[in-house]
Amino acid sequence: MSGHSQFKNIMHKKGRQDAIRSKLFSKLAREITVAAKLGMPDPAMNARLRAAVIEARAENMPKDNIERAIKKASSADTENYEEVRYEGYAPGGVAIIVEALTDNRNRTAGEVRSYFTKAGGSLAETGAVSFMFDRVGAIVFDRAIATDDAMLEAAIEAGADDVVSEGDEHEIVTSIESLRVAQKALEAKFGEPHKASIVWRAQNTISVDDETGEKILRLINALEENDDVQTVSANFEVSDALIAKMED
Repeated sequence: MSGHSQFKNIMHKKGRQDAIRSKLFSKLAREITVAAKLGMPDPAMNARLRAAVIEARAENMPKDNIERAIKKASSADTENYEEVRYEGYAPGGVAIIVEALTDNRNRTAGEVRSYFTKAGGSLAETGAVSFMFDRVGAIVFDRAIATDDAMLEAAIEAGADDVVSEGDEHEIVTSIESLRVAQKALEAKFGEPHKASIVWRAQNTISVDDETGEKILRLINALEENDDVQTVSANFEVSDALIAKMED
């Protein structure tokens, strides 16, 4: 899982940059609105909405923006967004899953396909790479909140399956069915997490050289910058030197 976490940390740090903060807030607001529209507008009664609100808070999204996004779900002129998943291969045979919320499937598909093509990769049919990933729950806490051993012990007690403690985060992995129960137990002990959602977790990772790794990271970055794309998951590892280079 080190490759996945390294990639996630790169994107997280890029997400902190002022240059793309407004785009990040727009994506978070879209997820909040869709979640509120599909279920109850109360985060306490809507697991998906609660997860979206938690992530928005972790990114310091203003409370007014969050409340406005929730209220927008009941507005008559709210856009109808469709959830779409794309799967493809990046250079080096690395598998990528892209999840999007779009009001124009043809536009989004064309844009996503162009990113893959320009990067030397290819878009594939749905199901082509998702079998290489597990669909699991992920709860993320700041690593400073507890020692690795203390978090592992608490996660086991909460019914989690695994804990990955590296970088500045603890990532607690659960089954989809036990995510909410584990989240509630861990929140009672450590407070609100940075994130609690259902994710794609690579079963195995592919090591790539720096040249290939840079191409993949640039592809992922292009995808992340697309207004319709919500998440990008990949199954690769790169060197610490390249991580440092891409963070600069």
